[in-house]
Amino acid sequence: MSFFSKLFGALKKTKDSLAGKLAALFRGNYFADEFYEELEDILISSDISVSTAEEIIEDLRERVKEEKLKDEEFVRQALRDSLIEHLNRAEPYDFVDPTVIMVVGVNGVGKTTSIGKLARYFTQRKQTVTIAAADTFRAAAADQLSVWADRAKVKIVRSSEGSDPSAVVFDALSSAKAKSTDVLIIDTAGRLHVKANLMEELKKMRRVIDREYPEANVYTLIVLDATTGQNAISQVETFNEAVGLDGIVLTKLDGTAKGGFVVSLCSELEVPVLFVGTGEKIEDLEEFDAESFVDAIL
Repeated sequence: MSFFSKLFGALKKTKDSLAGKLAALFRGNYFADEFYEELEDILISSDISVSTAEEIIEDLRERVKEEKLKDEEFVRQALRDSLIEHLNRAEPYDFVDPTVIMVVGVNGVGKTTSIGKLARYFTQRKQTVTIAAADTFRAAAADQLSVWADRAKVKIVRSSEGSDPSAVVFDALSSAKAKSTDVLIIDTAGRLHVKANLMEELKKMRRVIDREYPEANVYTLIVLDATTGQNAISQVETFNEAVGLDGIVLTKLDGTAKGGFVVSLCSELEVPVLFVGTGEKIEDLEEFDAESFVDAIL
């Protein structure tokens, strides 16, 4: 199944909500002020933030006026172009080896599953991968991660429950350097983004990485549950302020009719969505593509 097919399925609820409203809107007069007001309301109802929706509407007004657009097809295309432009404000990038990835996020977003999928993603690119089980607080966290490591056929470094997470990171770094591993993926304990002491723990792990493996290219990715919608933006803001974020992994897109918040994420915070989970299987992780995303929701 192609990425577009998987993404289209994952975003079906968002599309069903958005497409019907747009179809009704385009049956009216789409040059009147009421058209733009209703379109802004539709965008906001899909969980695009007010400020981003206002920018999109202003973009659309200007293009319709400048290019003298007169039919639905061209106005729809102008809307599509504006959404893509906002998504692309946060540019994706390629990982450079040796790669160390810290995976962060709040509880229950699908971090463990996403790490297993990421491990497979890199092995499919013929890269060697090690996973570090630095979530030492949640009962059986390392056991669950070991299952995903087995599925991805990669090594895992773990310790006993209650161990110092930074010590696990140190051991994993030592192993990765000794074996010239291409990619080290570090699991971290799920945490409430308002807990300062837990953020300090993340900072400590990052200091260990920088000290012990200065030649590594370090990336911090946050896993977000798409069903949280606009609440995900506050999570990104807080984690970004605390440890700096390099990218987003989206999960559970199939469970929301408000996937539009992704546009606001990329536009306002300029943190790129790098991967999208499109199902429960280990192979159900795809690189994010702005054009495919917009086509799947319009």
